[in-house]
Amino acid sequence: MQDIPVKFVIHIICCWCFIHGAAFAQGTTPGSTEDVQSKSVEALLAELARANLSEALPILEQLEKTGSESLVPLFKAMINGDLYANEESGIVVIEQRKDDVKFYLNPLNQKEFDDKDSTGLSKVRVNNRLRSYLRGAVARIQIAAPKAATREQAVVSLLGDLTPDTVLAIEKALLKETNSTVKEVMETAVAMNRAAQSPDPLIRLDAIQTLGASQYAEVRNLLNQLKQNEQDPKLLAAVAESLRSMKLRSDFYGVVDQLFFGLSLGSVLLLAAIGLAITFGVMGVINMAHGEMMMLGAYTTYVVQLVMPNLVDYSLWVSIPLAFLVAGSVGVLIERCVIRFLHGRPLETLLATFGISLILQQAVRTVFSPLNRQVSQPSWMSGSVEINPELSITLNRLYIFVFALIVFFVLQLILKKTSLGLNVRAVSQNRNMAKSMGIRTGWVDAMTFGLGSGIAGIAGVALSQLTNVGPNLGQNYIIDSFMVVVFGGVGNLLGTLVAAFSLGIANKFLEPVTGAVLASIVVLVFIILFIQKRPKGLFPQKGRAAE
Repeated sequence: MQDIPVKFVIHIICCWCFIHGAAFAQGTTPGSTEDVQSKSVEALLAELARANLSEALPILEQLEKTGSESLVPLFKAMINGDLYANEESGIVVIEQRKDDVKFYLNPLNQKEFDDKDSTGLSKVRVNNRLRSYLRGAVARIQIAAPKAATREQAVVSLLGDLTPDTVLAIEKALLKETNSTVKEVMETAVAMNRAAQSPDPLIRLDAIQTLGASQYAEVRNLLNQLKQNEQDPKLLAAVAESLRSMKLRSDFYGVVDQLFFGLSLGSVLLLAAIGLAITFGVMGVINMAHGEMMMLGAYTTYVVQLVMPNLVDYSLWVSIPLAFLVAGSVGVLIERCVIRFLHGRPLETLLATFGISLILQQAVRTVFSPLNRQVSQPSWMSGSVEINPELSITLNRLYIFVFALIVFFVLQLILKKTSLGLNVRAVSQNRNMAKSMGIRTGWVDAMTFGLGSGIAGIAGVALSQLTNVGPNLGQNYIIDSFMVVVFGGVGNLLGTLVAAFSLGIANKFLEPVTGAVLASIVVLVFIILFIQKRPKGLFPQKGRAAE
């Protein structure tokens, strides 16, 4: 009987110790694990600092097993040859440069090292075998990244080098993937592995049929290899069908790509020609200095970026109205000082404006030098929108296309809904009658010439985002601008729109067949033949405007 209380007390004590020991272990294990993990990574980095080429791979494999995304900058720096180490202290750093000044970063947290900690460093050597492994390791780590775009890019980078470890990592990630785009790329990777490696013909057949819906170059290369090496007739037929399906889609996307580039060229031609359509249509003036108005707009963009170098993303919004004012003011000055004295004398007007264009070119050469100037592109205009692996739309050309349409519709509103537009249409239809009705035709001419020149200046802003800025910038587009105006119908803005996009698309579809120069010649010959049949263009003026 006396033993019972003693045993009972012992049981109570044991239970108490077990409960508190478990609680203590539960409270301390995560932190301890993190400490061990962080210490192990630091220890592995120290080993890497002292390792030779043959010893580096096992260390890198152990680092990859930690699964830490913070290792990605380390691996990328090692691939690029930017990883440095001190063998004595075991310090590993990433070398960076800014304005020709070197500094070093901690590879795990990207914090800058002190200069005193970065002495005695030497580059960590890497061979092709290590680079290949590191690229795969970066992708395998990024497969589990929180951002879908990062995961997608990681899987795409692995398509050309699908090792068993890589495929296993992708299959595990596929089970948890929720993003449809990433899931599709992962399924493509798994199908590629099955098509190449599976011993079961039915599985390979299903995988090959799945690959037929893909457009990746790596998939096409794999199918071509299977076409050369495969013996099974059913599999060969499936490979041929998948390749045919891929080619049909590739041809379609090629046509869409050419169409987009044609519309892009058309938008540039529209911006260049729409101002000329106004001055030529309303005043009957052949303005050979119109290209130089575009050049002034482009140089205005360059000067604005010089004035505000740290605000490149916003400089374009300042450049657009400023280029309109600068080019428009020069246009008004030309009209008031030269053009108004040459009404009714088209040959003298052409020669005078040609002389003005030479003067403006030489003035720009004197002020800015004859060398081309580079205009920086805002970050929001950089890059492209990828529709699929074979079709992407560059943002700068997309924005310029939209901008050209906006300018066109705004100009239409000005001509149809404002008093200036009413006066312009009146003068273009019957100058003498408009003058007798009290319209100041001289003022209308000046404003019309200024408006057309200002729009040319805006076109120069757009061109500065596509090409270098130089004194001869406008000369590259003046002939095309006249072709657009004549083809569309003199003074008709709708005709200018249709003609610009038609000529742009025609040029881009002819260039792969004939070459750029011959394509321009073919288009020019077509326009010459066309105006023999329809001298007034696609959309001739009607009613009193045609008189």
